[in-house]
Amino acid sequence: MATYLLLKHYRGAPASGNDVPMDQWSPQEVEAHVRYLNDFADRLRATGEFAGSEALSPDGVWVRSGGEGHPPVTDGPFPPAKDLIAGWMVIDVGSYDRAVELAGELSAAPGAGGRPVQEWLELRPVLTEPPAATEQ
Repeated sequence: MATYLLLKHYRGAPASGNDVPMDQWSPQEVEAHVRYLNDFADRLRATGEFAGSEALSPDGVWVRSGGEGHPPVTDGPFPPAKDLIAGWMVIDVGSYDRAVELAGELSAAPGAGGRPVQEWLELRPVLTEPPAATEQ
């Protein structure tokens, strides 16, 4: 089994096929979208391919160490141009092709007007071991 992370973006990804922002959807359209995502996750639970998922708020900040003896440094809240992750799903699948297939299905969740969103999802393999060091 290979583990992959599917990332959904609020913004920062290429424009989707049905590019109406979710805050402009009707309550019924939001409900249909969330139901599709939950049904998708339930189907993957049944096949053993689901590892986890969460929706994320658009609020957030960048945080880094301030150095020894100093508090952490933050940058935020995010200005409009920053990439924002809307949510994530982790899947355990038998192959890269299966991961691509599932990402395509997830991208077809309904959006405005009930039409598939056709959003771009970022598909990232999870490392199973640390990357090899290279000599310089």
